[in-house]
Amino acid sequence: MGGGRGDGTRVVHAGVPAPVPGEPFLPGPVFGAPYHLDPVAGPKPGVDGYGRTDNRTYRALETAIGELEGGECVVFASGMAALTAVLLATLRGGDTVVLPGDGYYLTRAFAGEHLPGRGVEVRTMPTAGPYPALDGVRLLLLESPSNPGLDVCDIAGLAARVHAGGGLVAVDNTTPTPLGQRPLELGADFSVASGTKALTGHSDLLLGYVCAREPELAAMIRAWRARTGGIPGPFEAWLAHRSLGTLDLRLARQTANAAAVADLLADHPAVASVRWPGRPGDPAYAAAARQMRRIPGVVTFTLADKAAVDRFLTASELVFAATSFGGLHTSADRRAQWGDDAPEGLVRLSCGVEDTADLVADVRRALDAALA
Repeated sequence: MGGGRGDGTRVVHAGVPAPVPGEPFLPGPVFGAPYHLDPVAGPKPGVDGYGRTDNRTYRALETAIGELEGGECVVFASGMAALTAVLLATLRGGDTVVLPGDGYYLTRAFAGEHLPGRGVEVRTMPTAGPYPALDGVRLLLLESPSNPGLDVCDIAGLAARVHAGGGLVAVDNTTPTPLGQRPLELGADFSVASGTKALTGHSDLLLGYVCAREPELAAMIRAWRARTGGIPGPFEAWLAHRSLGTLDLRLARQTANAAAVADLLADHPAVASVRWPGRPGDPAYAAAARQMRRIPGVVTFTLADKAAVDRFLTASELVFAATSFGGLHTSADRRAQWGDDAPEGLVRLSCGVEDTADLVADVRRALDAALA
């Protein structure tokens, strides 16, 4: 759906079939491994033949996400399944890949464990720079804003540099979602994300996807999924599609909450540092204002140490201690507990959709307790 319609309209109608009397707005999940085939013609491309390669429920979800991202979408069972598909389908022995040194730590862990043995050179660079020479790089993977530091990079500028040398660019778009940022329009070849988080936003499913602007790249990723079998379940795909309709509303409240919480954090004596790209004065503010359509509801801040974080989480009534982000409930995650290379007191706070005044009051009380 196009025609200059707003985000709220687009997400409600994305991938929804044309009205048929007596049918639901969004048909329920289709469960099946084998399907009936034409006894003479056999299977047809794009028509359900076998559950590992075809299912109309996740095809509908792919249509919806593709409309929002501006490319062809291939859905996966998780964000890591989607990410590894991009890495392993595009890289061969002798290639070089550059990853964000301050992005999601499991991306670096996977690359370090599995790519050198395949003859792939793995390099890292900071999201905000300075950047190394990118000549000869086969794949540049960006994450903007980075997780958990929330730095922002110039996607279009970096994509132009890599494309000049014949390389490809992928952007992890998990944190902003396609309503906050459209990497394919900025020059990226792939937009990859965990749909587990803000895209679906109800903390009840695992999902990933890859969108590509070139049909041959999308076909390569689809063929990888067909061979390796990292498909989502039909019920998870249906839940995800159902959840898309409220994405605009959820992001609006999360962003408003993040703005208020970031201001509180910046002025509280318990907080050593705070990052949120939507706050004037943040190092990423100018780049985010140029590149992003809206700022996500994730705020990163640092308390004195683990004990201070423990007191903060224990004192809060509205902030759940949980990993992941982007859900309806505000949650906080001390990143060092996962082996992430982060200070012991660094907290990634994911603002939910609670009333802003209630959330700010609760976080203030918890911060006061962290000082004790």
